[in-house]
Amino acid sequence: MAVAFTFPGQGSQAVGMGKDLADAFPESRKIFEEVDDALGENLSKLIWEGPEEALTLTANAQPALMAVSLAAIRALESRGFSLKDKIAYVAGHSLGEYSGLAAAGFVSVADAARLLRIRGNAMQAAVPAGEGAMAAIIGLEQADVEAACAEAAKGSAKGSVCQIANDNGGSQLVISGARAAVELAAKLCTEKGAKRALMLQVSAPFHSALMAPAAEIMREALAGVTKNAPLVPVVSNVSVTPSSDPDAIARRLVEQVTGRVRWRETVEWFGANGIATLYEVGAGKVLSGLARRINRDIATSAVDTPADVEAALAALA
Repeated sequence: MAVAFTFPGQGSQAVGMGKDLADAFPESRKIFEEVDDALGENLSKLIWEGPEEALTLTANAQPALMAVSLAAIRALESRGFSLKDKIAYVAGHSLGEYSGLAAAGFVSVADAARLLRIRGNAMQAAVPAGEGAMAAIIGLEQADVEAACAEAAKGSAKGSVCQIANDNGGSQLVISGARAAVELAAKLCTEKGAKRALMLQVSAPFHSALMAPAAEIMREALAGVTKNAPLVPVVSNVSVTPSSDPDAIARRLVEQVTGRVRWRETVEWFGANGIATLYEVGAGKVLSGLARRINRDIATSAVDTPADVEAALAALA
């Protein structure tokens, strides 16, 4: 099997996403109803009507993006598609890993929604507002970015954190940590020859050691839900290895909170292990764009609309 499904992360959200799937497929609409029931609120209304600033909040964006991805999966399944029979692996960018795992039956949709709400709240609360930051570094080698992070951590307040949070490929790295250290690291990266060093408008320093309190919260939350062996192996963000073992997957989800999202390596792993096509299941086309920059030999396709569902069904028949 030469196909893998990938699931988008935070930043892909947009007001109105998934509405056409819900209108076209009763099974997709049911997903949004399940998520609303699990959270005890009308998240669907926020997803489809906004306001955008509320949808962008981490605690809302994470379960919302999962809901859209699962709505696309249910639309495919309503027409006879079988993940187990057609797909070799699933993977997701940060929160997208939960979407992939829910699609593969590791946890229920309701539990995935609750876990992502807990995750979003815990990540937001781990660091006081304004104390953390993230920056995108474009066009600089990873070793140089790591050196800048190490130098900035030493040059800032004692015990400052600054590390690579996302390796997105296409010469795009994201750094995360204490605000002063990240700002200094961004400056150092520019001096080392980065094409751009852009401070990001995010609410917390995600995927850094500062997220340790959130990791402990997720350890407890994951221990409290029913976990099943996924229908297909998931390729973990933090290990870039496939697993079907529920306990190992849960451990990696905890590690993911403070660990690096190794997306470049994930796409490279797919290419080295026979994957010829990546489908991005859910909102937007961010991962498709990254994949094309990482490995042009891998075809990419999105499953975001009813027309995309029909095209995927025809291609995967």
